[in-house]
Amino acid sequence: MVLDEEVRIPLGGLRLAAHVALPARPGGIVVFAHGSGSGRNSPRNRSVAGQLRAAGLGTVLLDLLAPGEDEPAVPVLAGRLTAVVDWLAAQPATAGSGVGFFGASTGAGVALLAAAERPAAVRAVVSRGGRPDLAGGALTRVQAPTLLIAGERDETVVDLNRQAMRLLPANSRLEIVAGAGHLFEEPGALDQVAHLATDWFARTVGTTAALRGQQPRD
Repeated sequence: MVLDEEVRIPLGGLRLAAHVALPARPGGIVVFAHGSGSGRNSPRNRSVAGQLRAAGLGTVLLDLLAPGEDEPAVPVLAGRLTAVVDWLAAQPATAGSGVGFFGASTGAGVALLAAAERPAAVRAVVSRGGRPDLAGGALTRVQAPTLLIAGERDETVVDLNRQAMRLLPANSRLEIVAGAGHLFEEPGALDQVAHLATDWFARTVGTTAALRGQQPRD
């Protein structure tokens, strides 16, 4: 790793805690948007991030909330996520790199809203057990290829994801993990999520994918 450290990302009066890890030649950077009650130390997100880094992608795990802060509305959190994208574009080590979002639970709605606000910078979105409906009407403005991953037993989320697919770009996809619940705690379930996410980001966010104009295939 060229960079593997805790940083503070300035955002107006806030400084968001984040862990940034970049391989020697990152093939794009994936920013994680966690769900309610979670943060940059989420063991599930860290597990997925580790597999993304093994595939040559950089990762940013961050706290969208300041310590002790009550969770604000989704548009406020999306604004913070877009600010992180702008911050990455201004850093010498990450300027020009393709960006992807990995959103978990409510963080998926935040990620999709932010992707709609930064269509030129955000090349892909992956949602794990997500609530894309929280992005509201912004779903129709998302241009980034989006992979929605839901657990088979998480029936409400599966229904919400199916509804969201009607509004997302045509090159988006829904994957349902057999036997999995909302947290993907079943044996092998989280590994399947990581495999799906790694494949999606490698083909959409990586520099090679961008140069070749590749799009994800069903």
